[in-house]
Amino acid sequence: MTALAGKVVVITGAAGGLGSAISHAFAREGCHIAAGYHRSGEAAQALVAKLAGGKHMAVALPVTDTKAISVAREKIAAQFGRCDILVNCAGTTRFVAHADLDALDDALIDQILTTNVRGAIACVRAFREMLAAHRDGLIVNISSIAAATGMGSNIAYCASKAALDNLTKSLARALAPDIRVVSVSPGLVDTEFVRGLDPEWRNEQARQTPLGRLAAPDEIAGAVVATASHLTFTTGSIISVDGGRPLR
Repeated sequence: MTALAGKVVVITGAAGGLGSAISHAFAREGCHIAAGYHRSGEAAQALVAKLAGGKHMAVALPVTDTKAISVAREKIAAQFGRCDILVNCAGTTRFVAHADLDALDDALIDQILTTNVRGAIACVRAFREMLAAHRDGLIVNISSIAAATGMGSNIAYCASKAALDNLTKSLARALAPDIRVVSVSPGLVDTEFVRGLDPEWRNEQARQTPLGRLAAPDEIAGAVVATASHLTFTTGSIISVDGGRPLR
């Protein structure tokens, strides 16, 4: 048993590479997981079946649909009666060369900003009361070093992560002292999605990282858990887990 045992953790985008690792990491700490998904219901159910201990549930939680978020909140409340930690992990992007502004069409910009920024705000708005109930709530926003470097899959994605980091600071001020808010900001992570990209490009990213490799999903998950278990006097901070990539 750990200090986090019995905590209820709501994770959006839980069926993805990072979301899955974060779900497993919190479950190993004795937490109960509400694995939120949009279109990946089967994957979320399969994830829940593999989580260690505790009571877990998969729940439809499309972050672009405010009404659906409210429905998910009520289901989570009925199942667990509380929410202690919210991890905003759902996100979307598509590779577009930064100079190719014509390819960065309005529909893609709207999709990225709606999912990556408005979705996080909508989830915080929905779960705020539950998070504050015990006066020790925690929100973790999964950001990216693209927020600081301006280098990423496309310009709108970089802007969305910069907005998310700014949101972390604003919310940390607004929701204190009952709820802490932090960003965990990875570099490139060795997920199944990334392994499907061009090997030469992927290997070059590893070479350009001072630690000489990409991050493992479990390393990002470990940082997220640390914000709950060890960094208990931290709020409004951007925690980098990037192997020193911005140094080059």
